[in-house]
Amino acid sequence: MAVIAEILIAALIVLGGAFALIGSWGLARLPSLMTRLHGPTKATTLGVGSCLVASMVYFPFRDGTWSAHELLITLFLFITAPVSANLIAKAHLHRQRTNTDVQPMDGVRDALPEPGGDTEWATFGVDRPEGR
Repeated sequence: MAVIAEILIAALIVLGGAFALIGSWGLARLPSLMTRLHGPTKATTLGVGSCLVASMVYFPFRDGTWSAHELLITLFLFITAPVSANLIAKAHLHRQRTNTDVQPMDGVRDALPEPGGDTEWATFGVDRPEGR
């Protein structure tokens, strides 16, 4: 049983390290904010989550006790990462729409669809500058 636990822990740590490396590489190499957002919010979250699950498996086998700290951290991470990514994306779209981004690099400004009816997008309910 201990060999199976060691193999599982090693696999989770290697998998977590691979996801963290890929996410960090994407954060550094992808060209625009909207594409770079995927690195830390998806791949790195899975990498850190995998290492935390490895920790949840390791300590009960080593000490025979279990603590809920890693589980709570993992749940908090998996709940907050998509929310923070959504807020960052909304802030970026708002800056693109209101022409306040001094270095627009991803062409989002011209590709934003118009919402239907008399409503605006949730983050776009502010006065637009002239010409938009």
